Amino acid sequence: MSVLPFAGAVGLSALGRASETFPDTQKMPVLFLGHGSPMNAIEENEFVSGFRTVAQTIPKPHAILCVSAHWETRGTYVTAMQMPQTIHDFGGFPKALFDVQYPAPGSPELAKMTQALITSTEVGLDDKWGLDHGAWSVIKHLYPDADIPVIQMSIDVNASPEAHYNIARQLSKLRRKGVLIIGSGNMVHNLRAVDWQNLNKVDYGYDWALEADEQMRKFILEEDHKSLIAFRSQGKAFDMAIPTPEHYLPLIYTLALQEKGDEVSIFNNKAVAGSLTMTSVKIA
Repeated sequence: MSVLPFAGAVGLSALGRASETFPDTQKMPVLFLGHGSPMNAIEENEFVSGFRTVAQTIPKPHAILCVSAHWETRGTYVTAMQMPQTIHDFGGFPKALFDVQYPAPGSPELAKMTQALITSTEVGLDDKWGLDHGAWSVIKHLYPDADIPVIQMSIDVNASPEAHYNIARQLSKLRRKGVLIIGSGNMVHNLRAVDWQNLNKVDYGYDWALEADEQMRKFILEEDHKSLIAFRSQGKAFDMAIPTPEHYLPLIYTLALQEKGDEVSIFNNKAVAGSLTMTSVKIA
């Protein structure tokens, strides 16, 4: 990975310059989107419809910051290029999916502002990554014109769930700068247990998948973030639902940005292929 130098020493000046680029706005919502199969990028289904519907309830953002399950790094990085590439980080899908481009601009200004806001860890500026399918496959349904700048933040594989939560909390100022923050993953995501014979069967989940998703939704609506952060202490259903944490952690980023008085709503809450759920969350 090629990265630009860490610029924590100039954080205050970076915040000042970014504030000029991103004037104060009303508080933006925060989203967690269950992105599911990459094929959702080109298919028409109820989940895609759900993404489009939620976009209609959100003021048009000045920019988007996406935390995607598909960018794991050692350390925390944000993309800082002018024109991020569309990354097709998957295999075995039709050519039509590989032909999709999402030519949204980047935002070096937002990247530097994000870097300056986070003080709990160093944040590197990346100039090589781009937009992976965890980002573009869902954002293209929210904003098909690709006219809103998008940056991505990586998931540090060495950080604890608590550390991820604390990183996200430091981004709260962005909600009042017209920035839409999106976590993209899946609350229940166990590819080894997928029922490939029923891959496209909607509202179909194993008992443990449905149990875990129901309990997660209960915790979310009760604002019990501590239990969701301590997901490894929630029993067998959670362990089956989250064999590896990368698809779950974007939810932690979204929840960390919840403020007192915010309304939480859940949509697309159905299971697919036995061991995945598309459950999505809006905080506004």
